[in-house]
Amino acid sequence: MLELVVVSTLNGVVYGLLLFMLSSGLTLIFSMMGVLNFAHASFYMLGAYFAYEISRFVGFWPALVIAPLALGVIGAMVERWGLRVVHRHGHVAELLFTFGLAFIIGELVQLVWGRLPVDYRVPAALNVSLFSIFSSAYPAYRIFMMAISLGMFVILYAVLTRTRVGLIIQAALTHPNMVAMLGHNVPRIFMLVFGLGSALAGLAGVIGGNAFITDPGMAQTLGAIVFVVVVIGGLGSLNGALIASLLIGLIQTFSVAFNISLAQILASFGVTIDPASGWIELLRLSPAQLAPIVPYFLLVLTLVFRPRGLLGSRET
Repeated sequence: MLELVVVSTLNGVVYGLLLFMLSSGLTLIFSMMGVLNFAHASFYMLGAYFAYEISRFVGFWPALVIAPLALGVIGAMVERWGLRVVHRHGHVAELLFTFGLAFIIGELVQLVWGRLPVDYRVPAALNVSLFSIFSSAYPAYRIFMMAISLGMFVILYAVLTRTRVGLIIQAALTHPNMVAMLGHNVPRIFMLVFGLGSALAGLAGVIGGNAFITDPGMAQTLGAIVFVVVVIGGLGSLNGALIASLLIGLIQTFSVAFNISLAQILASFGVTIDPASGWIELLRLSPAQLAPIVPYFLLVLTLVFRPRGLLGSRET
């Protein structure tokens, strides 16, 4: 039992940090531009596919650098020649633009790489056991994912709060006209932030694509969860996104690990349920079956009782 708890906790933290890496870019983009980028998870998918192609020729480690940089450039181009053009028509036009962009990227991925998963594997140097927990060997790559995610959070937080660039970015969020009057190019700042958010999504795809699966459905699988994380954490809050990511990661992991229904728990205490009861099917549901809807249930509770999220500064 203790082994299951420890392993599930580690797996939940790793999954939560991957969600944070993906949601942090979306949080940055919303903080700066007020736009919920529906194509953000598609950049995550492109990061995985780019890394797969690059690693075939030069290996995983160059791909870890090249793929996020490529996604950052693509993201900056999307902002410069896409979002900036439709910005004059309001936020609805921006949302529709990113929504359509997500469909285009999805179709292009299927045209280039097909509908089946690609053989994007964990690098051999990290495809080993780092340590053992009781009788379970824990893979080194999951610790590597954890280290990259935590390192990214520390660097990002330090840049935004301790450097001149971070101060300019935060000032452009609340007082863009004043920043422009001080001689800073606010549209260029927006473009760079959008590119940075896209690069972070690409980095998440590089380290997450081989740990899980790289296929055309991966953006849809995580896309909705990322929006849940951003809303629960609080729109525009990096710390809130980290807390919400870890919370959802741990809840979903433990839900799958402890696959026992409420009916079984009641039966262990000698409580029997009439098979003809209308509640029997609901009580027979296991946490693993309920795990996919738990984040959305938390989303509803957040919107009802705390619309600003855990640490948000504005309402959703």
